[in-house]
Amino acid sequence: EVQLQASGGGLVLPGGSLRLSCTASGFTFSQYEMTWIRQVSGKGPEWVSIINGAGAFANYADSVKDRLSTFRDNAKDTLYLQMNSLKPEDTAVYYCARKNTSTGSYDYWGQGTLVTVSS
Repeated sequence: EVQLQASGGGLVLPGGSLRLSCTASGFTFSQYEMTWIRQVSGKGPEWVSIINGAGAFANYADSVKDRLSTFRDNAKDTLYLQMNSLKPEDTAVYYCARKNTSTGSYDYWGQGTLVTVSS
């Protein structure tokens, strides 16, 4: 059974940092691109970043570029999102998701972890 477990969210001051983790199981983690998606309450999901299976290439939404970075440890089946210089508008539930190799859709999602940036 494919499972994604996100963790690491919490309350942080503006300008602060946080690292999210997403632990995967039930599939060969290194063979899949992985993505982070966030959602503000009452709004649609916003794509944040994607990283290839080897961890060599990543892309980011313009809104988070140069502040957030994603990386992975395939030996630990874990995806990370390092969040720096956080802003109140980064407040959201953050989800990790697997990109389906055949369809390109995000076929499995973690349960989400809440990040609140506030003073």
